[in-house]
Amino acid sequence: MAKIPIEIIAEALNSNHLDKDTISKVMNDIAHMAQVLAEEEKAQREPPVKKQFIIAVSDPRGTLPDEDYVGWVLQIPESDNPGTTIERVKRAAYEYNISKKGRKYPVKSIGEACEAVGAKFQKEQSVAIKTKLPVTVLRTDNVLPKIEEE
Repeated sequence: MAKIPIEIIAEALNSNHLDKDTISKVMNDIAHMAQVLAEEEKAQREPPVKKQFIIAVSDPRGTLPDEDYVGWVLQIPESDNPGTTIERVKRAAYEYNISKKGRKYPVKSIGEACEAVGAKFQKEQSVAIKTKLPVTVLRTDNVLPKIEEE
């Protein structure tokens, strides 16, 4: 059934020459019923799933401590193991590659999968790719310099 704005209902009641009290009562009843339906719908919704961010670093030569790197920011449900993230991207890429578009333009690397695989395939695997293009990953020793007092 189509949703009709309350203003249109009020206009229809006015055009049928009903008295103001009747129109007011009917409009109050409609507003109350709409509020009850909205509250029921809100109560039936599942709570949003909390997610965690993950950065997948591109290190094809296995030399992480010595060079600059790029990576992608990914997101998975908070309760899931971060170690499964790359496998999820691979499964989404596989599903994409067996689709009609994927057979025509297959992806062959994680980077291509992050750029080309659609949200439909990502959602099926409970992974969200937040950056389509790789971002620079910076290294840090995680120490702040001490402030010298004079």
